[in-house]
Amino acid sequence: MKLISVRMGLATLLAGGLIAVCSTSAVAQDAAGTYKAKCAMCHGPDGKGSAMGTKMGARDFASAEVKAETDAQLTDIISKGKGKMPAYSGKLSDADVKGLVAYIRTFAK
Repeated sequence: MKLISVRMGLATLLAGGLIAVCSTSAVAQDAAGTYKAKCAMCHGPDGKGSAMGTKMGARDFASAEVKAETDAQLTDIISKGKGKMPAYSGKLSDADVKGLVAYIRTFAK
């Protein structure tokens, strides 16, 4: 009876881990899709800024300036807008914004 209980516990733990890994991957894919749809036009597919975006003041996500900003600051910029960048509060969910911040961080690597 104790062996069955241990096996059930391990199976539950493995299932939970698998779900976490799969959902993290799904969130990353969603963030990449959101970035492509909402951000890449100005910020470029590589986060360095498109020709039009750099003329409008879009920053390079790999720059020291962006790297130094906290996740909270980036969240605030996405939500409220900055300069010519529109605000996305009400257009993107909190989870979408959080995913975008994590995705933006990948450009600095």
